[in-house]
Amino acid sequence: MIVIRRPIITEKSMRLAKKNLYTFAVDKNATKDLIAKVVAKSFGVKVLGVKVTNVSGKTKTQRSTRKTYQTKGFKKAFVQVGKGEKIAIFETPKEEEVVVTSAESEPHIMKEKKDILGRTKVRVEKRAVGAAPTTQRKVITGK
Repeated sequence: MIVIRRPIITEKSMRLAKKNLYTFAVDKNATKDLIAKVVAKSFGVKVLGVKVTNVSGKTKTQRSTRKTYQTKGFKKAFVQVGKGEKIAIFETPKEEEVVVTSAESEPHIMKEKKDILGRTKVRVEKRAVGAAPTTQRKVITGK
């Protein structure tokens, strides 16, 4: 039996991850003890507690046929780990700084950051050493 189906990565779960509370979609028949054992074994962390909730399926409408259908529900587990321990799936990558010279041969400090899905976002923060405040600009590019 597969106990942990997938990690749930949303804005709310990422906020909870900063407080050492990680969110997973788990098997409907999984118990709190079983979830705690599997998470501790899989990720090498000390589990302090597990909270479980059943998420009911939603009723959705198909526009073309004007009919409704029911989506499946699932079981969600909130796993509290020990202080200072982390699960790598929920960690956000750090920003990297690079100095780039433009066509006008003016240096720019660029910050490169990757989001959760691995896409790169590049942001021009400001011109390098000695830039005048009126020449600062911000640009967001990339997917």
